Amino acid sequence: MKPFTKKLVLENGKEFPGYGFGSNRVAVCELVFNTSMVGYQEIVSDPTYTDQIVVMTYPLMGNYGFMDEDYESKFPAMGGMVVRECCEAPSNFRYTKTMNETFEELDIPGIAGVDTRMITRIIREEGTQKAVIVDYAMPHDEAMKLIADNDLRHDQLERVSCKKRWFSRTPNHKWDVVAIDCGIRYGFVRQFNAKGCNVTIVPYNSTAEEIMAFNPDGIFVSNGPGDPADAAIVSKTIAELRGKLPIFGVDLGHQLIAISYGAKNDKLRFGHRGANHPVKYLDNPKLEIVTQNHGYVINEESLKATPLKVTHRNLLDNTIAGVEAVEDKVFSVQYQPDCTPEASSNYLFDKFIKLMEDEKNA
Repeated sequence: MKPFTKKLVLENGKEFPGYGFGSNRVAVCELVFNTSMVGYQEIVSDPTYTDQIVVMTYPLMGNYGFMDEDYESKFPAMGGMVVRECCEAPSNFRYTKTMNETFEELDIPGIAGVDTRMITRIIREEGTQKAVIVDYAMPHDEAMKLIADNDLRHDQLERVSCKKRWFSRTPNHKWDVVAIDCGIRYGFVRQFNAKGCNVTIVPYNSTAEEIMAFNPDGIFVSNGPGDPADAAIVSKTIAELRGKLPIFGVDLGHQLIAISYGAKNDKLRFGHRGANHPVKYLDNPKLEIVTQNHGYVINEESLKATPLKVTHRNLLDNTIAGVEAVEDKVFSVQYQPDCTPEASSNYLFDKFIKLMEDEKNA
């Protein structure tokens, strides 16, 4: 057996030896798990995973490589990835780099050959916790001190949001959408373009006045990383924009919309991360199997004092997965709608466009 080169050390003291790939960078991050069977490139490049070490429950990763056209952001900031097996011989005519090559280039550490099932069970039973990927030779006490001396960061939003506004245009567009970039996935921009929308992506700290100066037909509040309480500046902007234009939020944007109305968010023990979460649309017999990626949910009790009504629920734990304020033309979902025209959640984009059309014709 090959000698171990790296180990994953958890805040609870457990160690998992394995084989390192990618970067040798050492960073203490939050340890979470994801139940997706495919889509590892989208997970790696999704800004929502900033500063998180992601344990992949599906045993084989890297088997179709990485493609230059399929990234969800320019500068992925994932904290690390833990896999059972890392494939270095991809079978895919489109692939341009292997997982190891990609992780080296993006400066993301990875570890393979560990018992991902046991790690997932620990997270489910004990909750998310701090962890670090270090050299196998590092003494246990030294690794534990490294974890204890480093707090989790709270500046993710500032780091992943664009610094200057940018545009994504489509021929013969019908609508102009301003997207508040809290860590936006390119898939959402592509979806709006496919629906005939020009998109102006603005930094998270843009003011309501700056946003309205673009004369948009609607506002999109994007997904993103971190604690929604760290994004109070975005919630304040949403509160100032409510009622002026239709607003559509997803993921972190969903939580920030709730905060803008005075609701609160609770931290989940281990979060919802994966592409196989069942969600019920309450006003429709529709059942969706969706991708979720979040560690917080809207507090049920705090929502009662707001005009927001629950529209969707996660059927695994009955948590709130969608809300709406009809009079303000504001709605949001706690999941990331699939970013292709054929997706089961495509109706959400159509609903947003209908609200923009009604507003323009009012």
